[in-house]
Amino acid sequence: MQNPQHTGFLNVVGQNLNKILANIVYDPLVPDEQAHNGGDLLAHYQVPLVEGNDVYMESKAGSYTVGTYATQTWHQNKFTWQGKNLVKLWTFDSDWVPPGGQADFWEPVYHAVLANGYLYDPGFGGSIFKVNKSNGAAITRLIPAQFLNPDGSLQSHTFTVSPLTADSSGNIYYNVLKIHDNGQFYDHDAIDSWLVKVTPTDAISVLSYTGLNPAAPNSGDLCAGTFSGADLPFPPSPTAVPPNVVCGLQRVGLNVAPAIAPDGTIYSVTRAHLPFIEGARHGYLLAINPNLTLKWATSLRGNDAPGPFPGSYLNGGYFHDGCNDGTPASDGSMLPLNGATDTNGNLLGGCRAGARAGVDPATNRYGGGRVLDDESSTPTVAPDGSVLFGAYSRYNYAQGHLMRFAGANGAFLQAYTFGWDSTVAVYQHDGTYSVVIKDNHYSGLGSYCNVATFCPTDRSATNPASPEEYFVTQLSPTLGVEWKFKNTNTQSCTRNPDGSITCVSDHPNSFEWCVNGAAIDVNGVVYANSEDGNLFALNQGGTLKQKIFQQLALGAAYTPASLGGDGKIYSQNAGHLFVVGK
Repeated sequence: MQNPQHTGFLNVVGQNLNKILANIVYDPLVPDEQAHNGGDLLAHYQVPLVEGNDVYMESKAGSYTVGTYATQTWHQNKFTWQGKNLVKLWTFDSDWVPPGGQADFWEPVYHAVLANGYLYDPGFGGSIFKVNKSNGAAITRLIPAQFLNPDGSLQSHTFTVSPLTADSSGNIYYNVLKIHDNGQFYDHDAIDSWLVKVTPTDAISVLSYTGLNPAAPNSGDLCAGTFSGADLPFPPSPTAVPPNVVCGLQRVGLNVAPAIAPDGTIYSVTRAHLPFIEGARHGYLLAINPNLTLKWATSLRGNDAPGPFPGSYLNGGYFHDGCNDGTPASDGSMLPLNGATDTNGNLLGGCRAGARAGVDPATNRYGGGRVLDDESSTPTVAPDGSVLFGAYSRYNYAQGHLMRFAGANGAFLQAYTFGWDSTVAVYQHDGTYSVVIKDNHYSGLGSYCNVATFCPTDRSATNPASPEEYFVTQLSPTLGVEWKFKNTNTQSCTRNPDGSITCVSDHPNSFEWCVNGAAIDVNGVVYANSEDGNLFALNQGGTLKQKIFQQLALGAAYTPASLGGDGKIYSQNAGHLFVVGK
């Protein structure tokens, strides 16, 4: 993320992708993780922390089990460059564990930060460690008093659930969540969540998210839900209204690293805890003052202004790119025409015939951003003060939306039709800036539902106007497309023991970009890794500068790329940290 604004930009020239300088396994549990997840690696990992000649990176041990992530262990490692070798100096053994397990969400992220001459590392029970960078020894454990049991022990059901962020003054910010200690993650409502601030002198302040936002529903309130699968195709009728559900506590989203603007404003994201799907639809972007008071909060769903038929909220959402009735109002839709069928009468994945233009088929209202606990999207503060956040949406082939809000008051400004699990990078140039995001046009999962009869899984065959394709896209400050680079590689390659590479063409529609945060150098060269195992360097204008094969990463997690101060490129791939340079 490179800085408190999370822009992914570094004022250095990236090195050429001439060779792999280091290949370090930091997650030896990947084969087990993939075996239990149908071949996918559903975990998020730390960005390498590069400081001069030194590199700090997580590692994992223990065992991977389906029921709980807590059977694994997490560690922080310091490496240093000695000549051409990246040598490990020490390992710090954290006692951090994430909440939940495989049935709840993808594996949460464990992420340290460098500040004030120390390494700050997540710990157990909502704590963080202050670690000596010279020898890896813990200097102290920092923990708010309210996270302790009466006997002074750490609470087993209180979790540090975000990467740590340091502002320009050395203050550390992170999020904590407290849940019930029995049952699965979503079996009971959450208890509370907090933003924690630790100063360079170890003074601790805590702000509860509960009740912070007066516009958010309370835990026992009813929130608008979604239609039942028995009602497919959606919406059941042009005037149908889905049932309400109990919202649950408005608590912090998992994996959301607080972003800090130059004026000290802190940005974070919350969602309703219950139930799993509907609660994700009731999220907010929060701006918090440096003194930990609320500056503003804005709904990612949009306001629930009454719509054109009784009980509806059609006018409330931000996105008008849902159901496609063939009118000009449907120009932004990726979906096939409502009710369209093939020559055999099979539905092609559009909404029910007669559906209103632009609505989210699952709710019959205009679309809004969802906050899934699977994702690691984090707010990014742009140079003009606006705030960018990648939110989920299902009805556009699960591509989500990149949302842009005014930093002054939280007003919604624009959206782009990809945002799922992505923290954008920002390239500053010529008195302005550009936004870079992965832009995957997924297939294999249906347009807006998971039932192939209504939402067939072959996107290219059933929706040739919006086929399966995979891009890195650069956007203007107002989220207009400046350029796109399309991955056209169709070959899965394997590196043999002798160093040679064997390839087979088995991906006719190419591979998705698995990077959730690209890196950009001073010349605007974009570095991003793909599921095909290649690290790409892309010129401004969207042309290929260079690429290098590391290893095949099918089903790999959404991993970041980053730059060192000397221009080396750090990328991650199936539990390996690769360093690439000249």
